Amino acid sequence: MSTSESGTRDTAKPPVPDVHPVDEVLPAPRLTVLGLQHLFIMYAGAIAVPFVVGGALKLSAATVALLVNADLLVAGIATLIQAVGVGKLFGVRLPVVAGATFTVIPPMITIAAKFGGEKGLPYVYGAMLCSGVFGLLIAKPFAKVIRFFPPLVAGIVITVIGLSLIGPAAAMIAGHDTEDPHYGQVSHIMVAFAVVFGILVLARTLRGFLGQIAPLLAIVAGGLLALFTHSWSGSTRTHSWNLSGVGHADWLGLAAPFHFGAPRFDAAAVISMCIVMLVTYTESTADMIAVAEMTGKELTGGDITRGLAADGLSALLGGSMNSFPDTLFAENVGLVQMTGVRSRWVTAVTGGMLVVMGVVPKVGAFVAAVPEFVVGGAALVMFATVTAVGIQTLKKAEFHGNHNLLIVATSLGLSLLPAYASDRFGNSIFFERFPDWAQIVFGSPITIAVVTAFTLNLVFNHLGGGVTVPGHTFTARPAAGFDAAPRPALQRSPAASPLP
Repeated sequence: MSTSESGTRDTAKPPVPDVHPVDEVLPAPRLTVLGLQHLFIMYAGAIAVPFVVGGALKLSAATVALLVNADLLVAGIATLIQAVGVGKLFGVRLPVVAGATFTVIPPMITIAAKFGGEKGLPYVYGAMLCSGVFGLLIAKPFAKVIRFFPPLVAGIVITVIGLSLIGPAAAMIAGHDTEDPHYGQVSHIMVAFAVVFGILVLARTLRGFLGQIAPLLAIVAGGLLALFTHSWSGSTRTHSWNLSGVGHADWLGLAAPFHFGAPRFDAAAVISMCIVMLVTYTESTADMIAVAEMTGKELTGGDITRGLAADGLSALLGGSMNSFPDTLFAENVGLVQMTGVRSRWVTAVTGGMLVVMGVVPKVGAFVAAVPEFVVGGAALVMFATVTAVGIQTLKKAEFHGNHNLLIVATSLGLSLLPAYASDRFGNSIFFERFPDWAQIVFGSPITIAVVTAFTLNLVFNHLGGGVTVPGHTFTARPAAGFDAAPRPALQRSPAASPLP
């Protein structure tokens, strides 16, 4: 028993260590509502992949429903793993939400069509299993690129993530086929704008918890407003809310593993899916950097490794559970920035909700009934928020007396080409005459942004000797990781420098 210098008994309690906001466990009611908000923001994107793949392969409605349920289940498991973590193996332990990556759509359709449509799905899932193993093997080496992501590179990539998603947000609001006679219904666009306006008003006027759930409140208000709008299906005018799927959905439903048959393997299919895994890793790395930037949480190489390993694990789960590989969703990254809620336990609740929806189809059908244009209004704000975070990150780079402005301009221009050159359905066609593998890689603006920004930063700022810019001369220094004593050099500046 210890005593103080005065001889009295020391009853002082040991200091309680501070808990980082990322690790803070909020009260259950708040966790539930905030987790539901993340769910509404990501749901449309989560179920889009099975619908697109099912439509392209002409799968039956029952089969598409099976894919949707499996997709939600695997996304929920992946989100739980990312938020909570599994020992030293899986999970970045940040407030992130995982969902099916759109990058997987072209190869899945191509592989399945090559082997007979639905009969080719065993080859798809065989390739997905191989890509999962590949992903687990390269997670640690891939994570080492984090030290080569100074604010210049990270800012470019994060900005491109947000800008490249404005098109999908427009499709959610106006429609997915620009030649559809009912594309861009005025009522749908006005409701979406009302949701945007609602987010602004609520965020400006509400404080505390209510201010944090402004997007969810705006979606609810937009959903009520949508009750007075109508949609067209052929020549039939129907209410925008379509609850017919709720009545037909089962209370419980979970397909057995390998529903389409034992996995089969084809070399070209495996290579395509491994390329998808590389692209997925690129997207997830950028999103993890963005969330770490927002939350003030130090991101280590081990964190990145565990986060990427969770993506690889999702491909293994998807290959066996009739689902898809997952990546981190940018819209939820934007939500973290907008609300300021940094607790990873909020997205863990979202993961739990997704799991429930995966095994209780009736619940999923009800959430799916929310008109897409309503969610699109909120998604637009979230996507644009990601862009704003990228610009904020770029402010930490030095733009005086170097070529960094040229690097930004070139990277943005090249990476956004596939985003702005698209067909009537919004699918990128810029590289459509290239080989399939090249379309998979270069069809992603995020991949082009990473490769271009990383390479140009390396060439202009870290390789060679003196670099001369009109009016300035300086010597490029190696980036962290290129020498034994890394120096900040051009990677960071103590204060944001104004753009010239």
